[in-house]
Amino acid sequence: MKIGIPRETAAGERRVAATAETVRKAVAMGFEVLVESGAGTNAAVPDPAYVEAGARIVRSAAELYGVANVILAVQPPDDDALAAMAPDAVVIGMLQPLDRPERVRAFAKRGITALALELLPRITRAQTMDVLSSQSNIAGYGSVLLAATRYGRLFPMMMTAAGTIVAARMLVLGAGVAGLQAIATGRRLGAVVSAYDVRPEVKEQVQSLGARFVEVGAAGEAGASTGTGYAGEMSDAYKAREREVLAAQVAKTDVVISTALIPGRPAPRLISADMVAAMRPGAVIVDLAAANGGNCELTRADEVVTHGGVTLIGTLNLPALWAGDASHLFARNLMAFIEPMVDKASRTLKVDPADEIVGACLLTRGGRVVHPRFAEKETS
Repeated sequence: MKIGIPRETAAGERRVAATAETVRKAVAMGFEVLVESGAGTNAAVPDPAYVEAGARIVRSAAELYGVANVILAVQPPDDDALAAMAPDAVVIGMLQPLDRPERVRAFAKRGITALALELLPRITRAQTMDVLSSQSNIAGYGSVLLAATRYGRLFPMMMTAAGTIVAARMLVLGAGVAGLQAIATGRRLGAVVSAYDVRPEVKEQVQSLGARFVEVGAAGEAGASTGTGYAGEMSDAYKAREREVLAAQVAKTDVVISTALIPGRPAPRLISADMVAAMRPGAVIVDLAAANGGNCELTRADEVVTHGGVTLIGTLNLPALWAGDASHLFARNLMAFIEPMVDKASRTLKVDPADEIVGACLLTRGGRVVHPRFAEKETS
């Protein structure tokens, strides 16, 4: 069985789905690994490193897709890639089914077996496969670095003979994986950090990192947890109180890192234009929800803009800016997902929908959309 590692073609995508380390593991399991020339260049994995690990370099995407049985990808393959694939090929990666449902139908039409790692269940057995967590960690860390480079002052308090520099005040909106990493990074750089999340159960995690938890506390509604690790939708009464509390917080904040997302829905609008206008000149907002519309109404996707002296950073795909480490973690996630699926006797990949993890990720098989969430959309 041949595993193919293509060079990613999406704009700004610098990551790769396999490293020399994971290629060695795949080869040891009995797979032949084909890597498109230049696939790992931007992630500091040159072609010779893949060859040394046991892979074979192919010169074109068409050649790769024409012979590979399993395709490992960071982002969904484009139309040309789909057209070049064998009808019984297996594609595994971050396939963006919630944002690009038309791609799900395209997989089914082509006869591809597609597994989207964003749909992994939040269970203990799947932790080592969790691409969203690994990439969100990098995004959270990187967001603070971006803010630090744009903020015209230093983060820590400094006492000098010429006077004292006051520590920067940072507010993190959303205390998921990215938010918690942003809190930890801001604290390491010396900022005074506060954080807000609609889920009350994350308060202890925020405080354990040395940050202050901002509470809204609307009467009769303590918070919204869906039980899946993600936040849910809040009531109108809660949102009104939320706006009031956040307006007061944002006005006295130097750096805002916003990470609030609800899967499959537009990002919640937490920062209004009026809130931005109330911030001090030189303040910075890094909006990690820019791809889903942004937590700030002034955010522009993949742009850095300034309003009244406040810089808003809407850079997309932050993990790709640190492609070496992001690829290292992503490739390990992929290998952890694949290993239990390998039939050691036949040295082939067995896609078993009855497996809790595989079934949760399986989008298409046998020319049909088989995931219930997307099959309903297909027939509606």
